[in-house]
Amino acid sequence: MHIMRLIDNVVRSFKVAKVFRENTDRINSIDFSQNGETLISSSDDESIVIYDCERGTHKRTLQSKKYGVDLIRYTHAPNTAIHSSTKVDDNVRYLSLHDNKYIRYYQGHTKKVVSLCMSPVDDTFMSSSLDKTIRIWDLRSPNCQGVMHLPGNRSVVNYDPEGLIFAVGLNSELVKLYDLKSFDKGPFNTFKLPQDKGCDWTGLKFSPDGKTILLSTNGQVIHLIDAFQGTPLQEFTGYINNKGMPLEASFSPDSQFVFSGSTDGRVHVWSAETGMKTAELFCDHTGPVQCVQFNPKYMLLASACTNMAFWVPTVDDNM
Repeated sequence: MHIMRLIDNVVRSFKVAKVFRENTDRINSIDFSQNGETLISSSDDESIVIYDCERGTHKRTLQSKKYGVDLIRYTHAPNTAIHSSTKVDDNVRYLSLHDNKYIRYYQGHTKKVVSLCMSPVDDTFMSSSLDKTIRIWDLRSPNCQGVMHLPGNRSVVNYDPEGLIFAVGLNSELVKLYDLKSFDKGPFNTFKLPQDKGCDWTGLKFSPDGKTILLSTNGQVIHLIDAFQGTPLQEFTGYINNKGMPLEASFSPDSQFVFSGSTDGRVHVWSAETGMKTAELFCDHTGPVQCVQFNPKYMLLASACTNMAFWVPTVDDNM
């Protein structure tokens, strides 16, 4: 089912079409391929599971027992992915999904990688770590292409949709914008936001139209700011995060809605324009829903705790 225009009635009609139970532990990261045909997930039980989105089937399970796996991301080729590690070291690894063999290791981080993102336009990617650095890489080289040393204990990073600039969320109060070609000259814009008591920023995403930035946290608030001026636009609340977990928040492909998981097993949806809650989607998730993403090409939502759910609408946009 290809993407159609999203309106409130369509969002509220989403129902679970398929539940997968391939994992024995918490799913910690998910990512759709650029063509929307497959979804990949990583989990605390050190498995990598690939799903066929068109057929709604489990496609393949791989294991990463030696290094562990977290923050998995597709490259531009649907048969390769990168992921951070949970054991042995803090390297990022480049994996061939075809034969489950590592193509390359990216060494440099000395503490846990907490943010990992592929460029939307080329073979570069970025990683940020608790070692207070952000590193820029090229898939084709094991050597780091650039390092940024930043103050504070935690930073989150992501590219804009055109791959020309990137944003860094620093110390849960500053958003810094950099030109990718001249990042070493420092940020061209910095926004200071009020700090949330008792919670940290755990994710940063540009909207698909590039106009806004979404800041997810390990608390009970998600921030939406203007990507050009840094003006606070919305605070999304009303979901539950009583475990201090990094719950993922994501946009719909038309940038009109924001989806988030919740520790009560539900998926919460807000209007990006008004900030109003649009829907609470119920599933048989047995634990916190840490991962939520919308397919970039098809009318399909994925949410995950220890199991994976595929959601589809049950009405069309003409109703």
